[in-house]
Amino acid sequence: MTAKAYASGRPAFLADIPLCDPATVRVAVLLGGIGSEREVSLMSGREVAGGLREAGFAVQEVDLRPERVAELRDMDFDVAFIALHGAYGEDGRLQRQLDEMGIVYVGSGAEASRLAMDKVAAKERFVAAGLVTPPWRVVRRTDGAAARAAAYASLGPDAVVKPIAEGSSVAVHLTSDADHYGRALDDILGHYDAALVEQRIFGRELTVGVLHEHGLPVVEIVPTQEFYNYDAKYFDNSTGYRVNPPDLADDVAGRVRRAAVAAHQALGCRGFSRVDMILQPDGVAPVLEVNTIPGFTTHSLLPKSAAGAGIDFAALCRSIVEIALHEAAVLRRTP
Repeated sequence: MTAKAYASGRPAFLADIPLCDPATVRVAVLLGGIGSEREVSLMSGREVAGGLREAGFAVQEVDLRPERVAELRDMDFDVAFIALHGAYGEDGRLQRQLDEMGIVYVGSGAEASRLAMDKVAAKERFVAAGLVTPPWRVVRRTDGAAARAAAYASLGPDAVVKPIAEGSSVAVHLTSDADHYGRALDDILGHYDAALVEQRIFGRELTVGVLHEHGLPVVEIVPTQEFYNYDAKYFDNSTGYRVNPPDLADDVAGRVRRAAVAAHQALGCRGFSRVDMILQPDGVAPVLEVNTIPGFTTHSLLPKSAAGAGIDFAALCRSIVEIALHEAAVLRRTP
């Protein structure tokens, strides 16, 4: 894509973001990491690196682990593109270290990243902002049988049991009876200190990419498995995706996109994110969560949402870098 074509084809909502000359910008793509989503992060990072190279940037890929962060000080780059999912990468710890080192990076800052990764803290922010989110309870490893039963009874037989701070549907259980609920809790609390028990919402699975405070087109996910789990997200080629679903009324799509932006802003996110929702038959679309470092694989949803707005993958990666450079420049000018 030529610079002229990119400039003329940019959406209006990016008009205030200055164009950069990719030939003069060096990008370090941070990928891999230590979390349960390491393999997905490697895929995302490689795709991002390819998209940035296609756009004309000089790119180096860094398989980053916590003990290597200090090495970034001695590397020659202008901006870090974080493609680390889950623990250490998406939970705010890396962002805080990059801030301390004065390194410019794409996406949300440390506090917004921490909030988004903590599903309970995020839901509390959604409620405070007037957004609808499924009712929930927290069950801790130290809770007795009575507390576990009370959480289940308060939400009804259909529940979602999951870790409080994981992504990509890692260790998510859908339960429909007390026995299944108990097994799900035992599984999660065998690995984590607490579990989020959420009322299961039935309806159409929707996601919306947010780019520079703008809601991108709605994507409907049509999994062939029970739900959009880890395998369906990254490996199952039978999963269906409908960008700008034609049977989704304009007013409903607009409401969903506005809710996505509101959720992004409720957590203080910046740059980009992806917001997941379920559209119920009554037209209400509860917000499930905000992903501050969503996937960038061939199956991933943010690139599909961007494509629906006419932004191809290389242009999306370039736009994310330009937004980060612009926001860093604004911060430097702020007294």
